[in-house]
Amino acid sequence: MIKNSILLCTFNEAKYIEDTILHLEKSIPHLEIIIVDDASTDNTLNIIKNLKTSCNLKVINRNKIQGLGSAFQRALIESQGENIGWIDTNMGELANKFPLMIEELKSNDLILLSRYVEGGSDERIFIRVFCSKLINFFCRLILSNKIRDYTSSIFIMKRNVLNETTLLGYGHGDFFIEFLYSVLKKNFQIKEIPYKQKADEDDGGTKTSPNLLKFFILGFFYFLRVLLTRFRRD
Repeated sequence: MIKNSILLCTFNEAKYIEDTILHLEKSIPHLEIIIVDDASTDNTLNIIKNLKTSCNLKVINRNKIQGLGSAFQRALIESQGENIGWIDTNMGELANKFPLMIEELKSNDLILLSRYVEGGSDERIFIRVFCSKLINFFCRLILSNKIRDYTSSIFIMKRNVLNETTLLGYGHGDFFIEFLYSVLKKNFQIKEIPYKQKADEDDGGTKTSPNLLKFFILGFFYFLRVLLTRFRRD
């Protein structure tokens, strides 16, 4: 019986992938993990291949980088669980939140981990926190203030949500803003649960390190997509 499908989208996650999978396996019953890898050049795929796990594990290895949005969409297509969730590969310690999230699905349709409800916080460096809060303020202003954290992306939902919502598989994290808004417009029940985002581990030279130009470019596309989302006709 596959009841819970967790999606992981990976690119050079050798440092985190084993720990995250083991945390998920320990925390979530009846588990399926779908991994879509965008042509990792490190040891990510070898670690997954040699990992001993009792959960259902499916790996899709793509030959070139196609982006987070399309990886997420592919993972959804491959999933079979009654509930479907997603988590950042480098945030495996949050797997212990999923039992509560799954319990809350009994009276809600989608459970979202949130930094911007009471009890949540963001401990990353200033520029990342500032950009995140600015984008979320813009989302609440243009879309709806019923959601506090549009860019968390750590969630679990009932499969039937997919029957009435739209997911356009392009972009970086901006695709999830559009998806959440689609869920909200269809009057599904969304509940946010607080979490604390840990401080940055990297101080430069990696895909997650702070870069003003990168944040400016990503921010521009986030703002553009929010506007397109608001005024797009279903």
